[in-house]
Amino acid sequence: MVSKYRVRKMGTRHATAAGHYLAAQAAFQILEAGGNVVDAGVAGGIAMAVVQSDMVNFAGVAPIMIRTADTGEVVTITGLGHWPKAASADRFRQDHGGRIPDGYLSTVVPAAPDAWITALERFGTMGFGETAAAAIGFARDGFPMNALMSDILKDHADEHRRWPSTAAVYFPNGRAPETGEIFYQRDLARTLQYIVDEERGAASQSGRLRGLQAARDAFYRGDIAETMVRHYGENGGWLSRQDLAEFRVEIRPPVRVRLGNVEILSCGPWCQGPVLSQALAILKGFDLKALGHNSTAYIHTVVEAFKLAYADRHYYYGDPNFVDVSIDALVSDAYAGERRGLIDPRRASPGMPDPGNPQQLGTGSSVSRSAIRADRPPAREALDTSYICVVDARGNAFSATPSDASYNGPIVPGLGIAPSSRGSQSWTDPNLPACLAPGKRPRLTPSPAIAVGADGWCMPFGSPGNDLQPQSMGQVLLNTLVFRMTLQDAVDAPRFGTFSFPRSSDPHLYTPGQLKVESSIAESVRAELTALGHRVEAWPGHWWEAGSVCAALADVATGVVECAGDSRRPTGAIVR
Repeated sequence: MVSKYRVRKMGTRHATAAGHYLAAQAAFQILEAGGNVVDAGVAGGIAMAVVQSDMVNFAGVAPIMIRTADTGEVVTITGLGHWPKAASADRFRQDHGGRIPDGYLSTVVPAAPDAWITALERFGTMGFGETAAAAIGFARDGFPMNALMSDILKDHADEHRRWPSTAAVYFPNGRAPETGEIFYQRDLARTLQYIVDEERGAASQSGRLRGLQAARDAFYRGDIAETMVRHYGENGGWLSRQDLAEFRVEIRPPVRVRLGNVEILSCGPWCQGPVLSQALAILKGFDLKALGHNSTAYIHTVVEAFKLAYADRHYYYGDPNFVDVSIDALVSDAYAGERRGLIDPRRASPGMPDPGNPQQLGTGSSVSRSAIRADRPPAREALDTSYICVVDARGNAFSATPSDASYNGPIVPGLGIAPSSRGSQSWTDPNLPACLAPGKRPRLTPSPAIAVGADGWCMPFGSPGNDLQPQSMGQVLLNTLVFRMTLQDAVDAPRFGTFSFPRSSDPHLYTPGQLKVESSIAESVRAELTALGHRVEAWPGHWWEAGSVCAALADVATGVVECAGDSRRPTGAIVR
């Protein structure tokens, strides 16, 4: 039993939680200096591209959600780049057997820099230089290596060493830094400082917004762009000066579902955000509290709901600029009710269920289905991302999931950055909505969320975990709303996750029936789940691959703010 005296991080002004404790510190320092939640979130996000650069790259992706308390408006900033104009699915089908290999050809246009700058332009009060100051210091002066990052670099040494420029950064002196050793990224520091210098010159004459435009131009049109394009061109890559110069993120409305008196908002079907929305819409038709937290019936019901959502993800989600996604129908109560009826309390679906037909209820799916090959999984799931959230006592909120692992693509020599490798989350099957095309975005896994109550209660939350993200986030949300756990207890509670669907990342492994359960969940429950037909595998208790949820909460009615970081990874949560 958890002690009622366990520390709850509560305050009255503002709170932040992030996937790395130094990123949380960077965000908190901005809040204390008078910045708003967006300034703070951007500062923490950029810092993660240094202190967690095994999972986050400054030239990667950064989907963002922002809530403005005065109006209650919530927006999403896509933070995801598209395939270069020269990209070709035929090339992968002809030369790589339909695979999208790591490296130069899996690169999409870097989106994170434009996402951070757009957030500052539209919703922030500070400039790029102020928000990047902590990151520059960490990169230039170094920071102590944490145990998880050190282990990841060692475990993936061969992948990193495929590119000498990457090995030079992560294996100084020929080896991965040990826990506690100071780790430097001086090329990255110089790249960030160059952007700051370009911004400062423009802002001194024409103000903050002109300075931010200069910062954007420094990355997408200046020397950084030239160096990226030259290096990629020399190595057979598709990225061009035009791809970079013309790129801008989009600001889009969120996807909305209700769970009781709380509205859950997620990003759109250009990412997997609506998986959480669809699963919650299905689950709200069950008395989850009566089933009992992490009981056999509860886990089975939640897992089967997510399987149904992942099936629709596979056959319906794709870049809305290229694919007609009926998102309102997919998250509607009527469609959720139909899908809910497919859950058998006595038997697990043997694999990924068939997709539904959200536009014509009761008629069965009309999508073209390709064969899905079942595989044995790798020893561990692919690395992916991190997360940061910020709230203040008024209910302003920031939620972002910056990403891109260090071993999926080469660092550009002299820059310390690796342009986004998220092309690996596209498909080459032309029958699927996430099939790649020039100018089209992959279907991204990183997907932040925000929950908002009728009285102004607000909770940004998110997690790393690749395909697992919606499940980890959903369990924490249900722990909070249904089982009334404190925020930290909700984050620390034992977890489970189904993998009974094709993975988002190439080679799109599919493991029908696979259900991973932390060993801290009773062995008797695991045995009963096996009897229902789940192929149960045990994670170690409190395992880092079971997601790492961070959350912050503003209770406007009481004036209390709260935050929680997941102890499965080196997260940080700070409040005042």
